[in-house]
Amino acid sequence: MANETVLITGASSGIGMELAKLFAADKSDLVLVARREDRLNQLAEELTGTHGVDVLVIAKDLSDRKAPDEIYKQLEKDKVRIDVVVNNAGFGTKGTVAELDLKHQLDMVQVNAVALTHLTRLFLPGMIERGYGGILNVGSLAGFQPGPHLAVYFATKAYVLSFTEALAEEVTNPNIKITCLAPGPVRTEFGEKSDLDDSLLFKVSLLDVEPVVKAGYEGFRKGKVIVIPGVKQQVVPFLNRFTPRSLVRKIAKTLNTK
Repeated sequence: MANETVLITGASSGIGMELAKLFAADKSDLVLVARREDRLNQLAEELTGTHGVDVLVIAKDLSDRKAPDEIYKQLEKDKVRIDVVVNNAGFGTKGTVAELDLKHQLDMVQVNAVALTHLTRLFLPGMIERGYGGILNVGSLAGFQPGPHLAVYFATKAYVLSFTEALAEEVTNPNIKITCLAPGPVRTEFGEKSDLDDSLLFKVSLLDVEPVVKAGYEGFRKGKVIVIPGVKQQVVPFLNRFTPRSLVRKIAKTLNTK
């Protein structure tokens, strides 16, 4: 049987890069997608040299609505079968809806939710036909509550969580794994790029990327639908069920802005 082939978006850094390393260590061939081609080529060279797997690099910006179709058509043309899709690409920016640039916010929806849905729809039918495969969506603990000053980001992650859970019920074959990795703040480039490094949220619950990724990878392989790394982080969804929504919003606002 040929090696499993895994498509990973947002693979040039952070969680995407670390997931690529774990899949490669298990001898999965890879298709790495991100905007920064130089970083992807560097990672591809490292993984090929270390693990002997085949790695294809596709430089695409998923804020472009045409990108998922272009990725699919290129792989179809090259006769590359995708067994697992890791929808990891995503970004967030601190600020109010009224103040943040409109296009920037719409691009956030496109990358975090629309492209994720698009890629899932393109590749999932083939998995169902073959009776094997998986979708690993990288969501966030943010998906369990609204997030003032990160409203669009939190909302897109709520979509990812809901979408993944529904998908897991639709796909009945146990050989097709459907998982949402929902970490809290992780020590990656995300904190700096989203202007959250100094926020109370990052100060009270920041996790290293390696254990987060390991938990997500192992959870996916075991067929878990939701994976929340960290004991403290796992308490958040539970507490949210018993806390008035008005208070949840205020707590999230404080964590995001102070």
